[in-house]
Amino acid sequence: MPRETGRKLVAQNRKARHDFSIKDVYEAGLVLVGTEVKSLRAGRASLVDGFVTIDDGEAWLHNVHIPEYDLGTWTNHETRRKRKLLLGSDEIRKLRIATERQGYTIVPLQLYFQNGYAKVEIALAEGRKAHDKRQAIAERDASREMAKAIGRRSKGRFD
Repeated sequence: MPRETGRKLVAQNRKARHDFSIKDVYEAGLVLVGTEVKSLRAGRASLVDGFVTIDDGEAWLHNVHIPEYDLGTWTNHETRRKRKLLLGSDEIRKLRIATERQGYTIVPLQLYFQNGYAKVEIALAEGRKAHDKRQAIAERDASREMAKAIGRRSKGRFD
C-alpha cells in the first residue's frame, strides 16, 4: 500500500489560542504504540488538558486523551499516558530555558498526520488574564468590522 501524502488533521486545541498568547510554534514527532496510531487514524483524540514538560533533556506530552482502540485486545494503551516528543536538542534547550526563566508554558495546538507520521504542533505560550482575553476579542471584532466595511465600499455600497 502506498504511503499517505499530505496533512490530515486529527485534533485541534482551539481554546489554547484563546487562553494563551502564542510566542513561538514548533512541530514535533510522537512516540506512539500501535493501538494509539490506529485510534488516531480513526480521528479520535482530545488536546484540551494537554501540556508539555521538559525532563532530563527530553520533552514529554502529558494529559492528551487518545481513547482505546475499539478492536484492540490486551495490548491496548492507557488513554492519558505521557508520550515522548521527538525534538532536536537545540529546540529542547530553547524550550527549557524559556519555561524556567521567563515563565512560559508549552501547550499542544494540533495533532495531525504529516506524510504518514504522527506529529503534534506545540507552542511556547504565555497565559492571558481575563482583561487580555476581552481585549483580544474586541480587536478581532474590530478588524472583522473593518473588513466588512472595506468589502461594502469596494462593491459601491456606502451604507
